[in-house]
Amino acid sequence: MSLVCAISNEVPEHPCVSPVSNNVFERRLIEKYIAENGTDPMNGQPLSEEQLIDIKVSHPIRPKAPSSTSIPAILKSLQDEWDAVMLHSFTLRQQLQTTRQELSHALYQHDAACRVIARLTKEVTAAREALATLKPQAGLVAPQAVPTSQPAAVGAGGEPMEVSEQVGMTPEIIQKLQDKATVLTTERKKRGKTVPEELVRHEDLSKYRQVASHAGLHSASVPGILALDLCPSDTNKVLTGGADKNVVVFDKKEEQIVATLKGHTKKVTSVIYHPSQSVVFSASPDSTIRVWSVTDGNCVQVVRAHEAAVTGLSLHATGDYLLSSSEDQYWAFSDVQTGRVLTKVTDESAGCALTCAQFHPDGLIFGTGTADSQIKIWDLKERTNVANFPGHSGPVTSIAFSENGYYLATGAQDSSVKLWDLRKLKNFKTIALDNNYEVKSLVFDQSGTYLAVGGTDIRVYICKQWSEVLNFSDHTGLVTGVAFGENARFLTSAGMDRSLKFYSL
Repeated sequence: MSLVCAISNEVPEHPCVSPVSNNVFERRLIEKYIAENGTDPMNGQPLSEEQLIDIKVSHPIRPKAPSSTSIPAILKSLQDEWDAVMLHSFTLRQQLQTTRQELSHALYQHDAACRVIARLTKEVTAAREALATLKPQAGLVAPQAVPTSQPAAVGAGGEPMEVSEQVGMTPEIIQKLQDKATVLTTERKKRGKTVPEELVRHEDLSKYRQVASHAGLHSASVPGILALDLCPSDTNKVLTGGADKNVVVFDKKEEQIVATLKGHTKKVTSVIYHPSQSVVFSASPDSTIRVWSVTDGNCVQVVRAHEAAVTGLSLHATGDYLLSSSEDQYWAFSDVQTGRVLTKVTDESAGCALTCAQFHPDGLIFGTGTADSQIKIWDLKERTNVANFPGHSGPVTSIAFSENGYYLATGAQDSSVKLWDLRKLKNFKTIALDNNYEVKSLVFDQSGTYLAVGGTDIRVYICKQWSEVLNFSDHTGLVTGVAFGENARFLTSAGMDRSLKFYSL
């Protein structure tokens, strides 16, 4: 077997072997490499010319040294050039191999870094959601272990301590409610029966059309918006509650989400925007009522007033108290600031779940709807049932008091909307809807001039005449919430098709 140079892959004229790598080289090539690098070209170990071991082979007799212009001289020059090219090529191959290894290592590092970043991002998101759920329990929230009839207070050490009984309706609270009702009644009398000049006329209202639709507020995997409210002080702020367990604050003007509030463990069925603070309220079948700070995006209070699904929510005109109804057959009156249940009442003779609740504009009485088609009017100060309105033939789904103070609208699963006169305590108008029409939401505008009905579609009626002036069927699912903008300049709706829609001229 002939010897081959490890650098040039040619048969060497003067072969030698490196004791470092045990490879055979052409002596002139290995000497040039050692002179430049001082290492063995195969493994990079230190190597000197003295260490090279010649290999004895038979050589042909070389001719006399030719002149530079002779053919042998030219061949010798080409040989030298070829040697240099071989050395350079060998070095390039080594560098290419090293570069490939470094690139492969860098790519593996980049891939590992991306995986770590993705994992950490997921862990941070999960931690934030857990914090949003657990943070209120640190000092403000009654723990789940405490019965709803015995709210928890917080001791000096930050640990919850049991309260033996409900706080009750103290004389101070009753006086506060009475003072607010007196102010509101006086203001209503001053307004009289005149319609605000800024209110949109029904001729213009009938020309409303859909001007915007937003479908990205809630999760697409659990579709459906179940609750809707507008901020009374800034009707550009829209509040929604979804089947995805989230509460979302949306800016109509900027067309962007202001806050996504997470903490409920079941769908959100009721939402309210505080009229003067950056605070919102939500209720859920998880039996809790949550108070949220829109600015911070955190849950600041949890009211545990019920032992079953919360079905209705209404904010008192003072902005300090919440009315809630539940499938546990109780209605509760709670303090927003402390999370304490002030009073909790049920109609023991009825023995039926409550389906909705709404304060009268003055705040001294309120109405509840029941699963057995009854509407009950309650005196808040006395905590007694003062009137009943039978007439529906299915569970009551929504009730709404008019700002004029003496109209009550109710909807039920009998495809009808009934209007009640609180002065005469009787039903004076029934709006019969289409067969199988589902009524999900009722709302009067702030002046009490228009009534909007949301359900299978959206319908707007002008009060007194009770004639239909508007009908929209743009939603592809049930409409679960409707609301009027200031002076009825726009109408907004939300539905099970996951969309939030706006209508105006």
